[in-house]
Amino acid sequence: MDECCVVARVDAEPLVAADWKNLMSSYQKLDMQQRMLLKFEVEEFLFMEADLLDSRKYDEWLECLADDIHYWMPIRRTTTAREVEREFTKPGGMAFFDDDKNVLALRIKRLAIGRAWAEDPPSRTRRLITNIRILGYDGEEVSVASNFKLYRTRLNSEEDNWIGRREDKLRRADGDFKLSQRHIYLEQTVILSQNMSSLF
Repeated sequence: MDECCVVARVDAEPLVAADWKNLMSSYQKLDMQQRMLLKFEVEEFLFMEADLLDSRKYDEWLECLADDIHYWMPIRRTTTAREVEREFTKPGGMAFFDDDKNVLALRIKRLAIGRAWAEDPPSRTRRLITNIRILGYDGEEVSVASNFKLYRTRLNSEEDNWIGRREDKLRRADGDFKLSQRHIYLEQTVILSQNMSSLF
């Protein structure tokens, strides 16, 4: 698999239920009009971001990221009901992605100059973003959960489907949002695709 596993950083700990509850409480303090406007802005940002990736406008997508972004995808395992807390690898374990902005920029550069053999010829992708929910807002940063389906086709017969959940943080900067965190949780435990060269 192309660019498979790296060691996860110690600051990649997903938020626990108590954290989500506190964040949601701050969001609920907004009046209905403020909540509707914030949700509209968040949805428009996520849809725009997905369109940039589908259109291969990677440099523009990179501009949507905060300088301190953490982009993380743990590995999922099949476990018994008693061991469900071990379903995803933990910080300090293995991960498919554990990137900062510099690493993401290198990935994009390889795509742009044709150095990523798994993307030459390039894939055709379509991203569907659904079930967008605001989990919290502190006046500067919005915590957002969403579901996604990423469909990829390449050459004449290769087809891949990835489905999962994302937990994002969007930070306001100069009137716009910047993506400061993305944690990606795939439904699949076994990756059947030829590679994982797409961004989620």
